[in-house]
Amino acid sequence: MPLLNVKNLTVGYNTKHGSLKAVDGVNFTLEEGESLGFVGESGCGKTTMGMALMGLLPPNGSVREGQIIFEDKDLLEMSPEQIRRVRWRKIAMIFQAAMNALNPVQRVGGQVAEAMLVHDDSLGEEEAMVKVEELFDLVGIPRDRMIDYPHQYSGGMKQRAVIAMALACQPKLIIADEPTTALDVIVQDQILEEMKQLQKEFNLSIIFISHDISIVADMCHDIGVMYAGQLVEYGPREAVFESPVHPYTKALLSSFPTLTGEKTDLVPIPGETPNLVTPPAGCRFCDRCTQPGTTCKTEPPEWVAISGEHKALCCRC
Repeated sequence: MPLLNVKNLTVGYNTKHGSLKAVDGVNFTLEEGESLGFVGESGCGKTTMGMALMGLLPPNGSVREGQIIFEDKDLLEMSPEQIRRVRWRKIAMIFQAAMNALNPVQRVGGQVAEAMLVHDDSLGEEEAMVKVEELFDLVGIPRDRMIDYPHQYSGGMKQRAVIAMALACQPKLIIADEPTTALDVIVQDQILEEMKQLQKEFNLSIIFISHDISIVADMCHDIGVMYAGQLVEYGPREAVFESPVHPYTKALLSSFPTLTGEKTDLVPIPGETPNLVTPPAGCRFCDRCTQPGTTCKTEPPEWVAISGEHKALCCRC
């Protein structure tokens, strides 16, 4: 059994412009110790999906359909108290813009200890601080910086502190939502290498959410490409990046620079993402596709198996 099995996940928001599906019928699995990356433009539903897995959707959002089966139990059938026990103990999250997530008036070490104390009633305060020291060693922060406040940390140190907080209760799954945003490339590389080492050491499963294709390609075993709330291509990293089949995946890769191969011009994707309050009847990428089929505007595409676990949501694949 996979550690996580998401079936037909549909998440909606009620907005002043109407109701919309920010995540629409997404399916994927994640094995223990493996990593899965989701890429796509801003607004495609990546973060919403992560928040749904954590049970942290805003008041105007709700899971409208589907199952989130974690360790053979459906999280959507659990009570709020049961979810609270799973959250952070079993599933933790590195939030988007995490560098601003720390409380500016509390010492960083105390904030990491608080995460443990809230979720583990058997833990004492002194024992929690000892564990914080161990966590700081793991993520590369000197122990004497535990008493410092967030404003005394660099951006990279804040990010390491948030990673330490995510590891505080020894979860099995970490959802990393843009964990290296706003960091320079050298610090970014250091953070990613540390995450790889931590994954190996603790056999962590990781869902990596990013708009940066290169980071996901470096970090993840499997890749999911999202567009307008839907998963449009899914498969092993090599298959998706070396042999993409969905027009959106191809366009996304053509718009991103590479350090290898021949020099080519970057090709921007024309047009805009569709309005999800009134989504297209057919393929959601049809208006931006360079080679749409005759039925793409009117008929929803179906999943096509390419090879092995590689598949795409496209009538022309």
